[in-house]
Amino acid sequence: MTTASRLDPRPRLLAIWLIVAGAIGLAAAFLLTIDKLDMLRDPNAQLTCSFNVLIGCATNLASWQGSLLGFPNPLLGLIGWTATIAAGVAVLASRGGLARWFWIAFNAGVVLALALVVFLITASLTVLHILCPWCMVTWAVTIPTFWGVTLYNLKSGTIPVPERARRVFVTLSGWVPVLTVASYAVVAVLAQIQLDWIHRAFA
Repeated sequence: MTTASRLDPRPRLLAIWLIVAGAIGLAAAFLLTIDKLDMLRDPNAQLTCSFNVLIGCATNLASWQGSLLGFPNPLLGLIGWTATIAAGVAVLASRGGLARWFWIAFNAGVVLALALVVFLITASLTVLHILCPWCMVTWAVTIPTFWGVTLYNLKSGTIPVPERARRVFVTLSGWVPVLTVASYAVVAVLAQIQLDWIHRAFA
């Protein structure tokens, strides 16, 4: 019996995470959308995300990086996180597991989401020099979602890899929390190097 055949085709823990992460991401996208609408009504509005010179979202929302496709990025979040919740519900509701094409398509979406997050993190740290709180919430749930979905697809054989590599991914899938914390640590170190956020936040 192969590793893939022993795996639960209906990963309940991952499905629950998708629902929780989707709800958190959707809330962050909604708050960013409200702040963007407030900015459109009044460019000098006091936004809910603006705390100090280090933490705020006005700069991000007003930049071209905040509207990569010609419309505000939070609208992508409203769509993407709604789809994530729907995916989690679909996994829980399915009896024999979902089709391979579903997991491949969803994984592609998650990879694109992570690529966007990496771009926005880079822009925030190196160009805009400010940390957007609701954006950071989005980053925080996108990263473990990427690790969880991708490693599930690799260990289950949905993404075809040699059997030896699959066994490695089976082991790594149990380390998603560690991989997530390590990813957070990389972002925190880069933010410290670029923005000196520890000194500025607690000075």
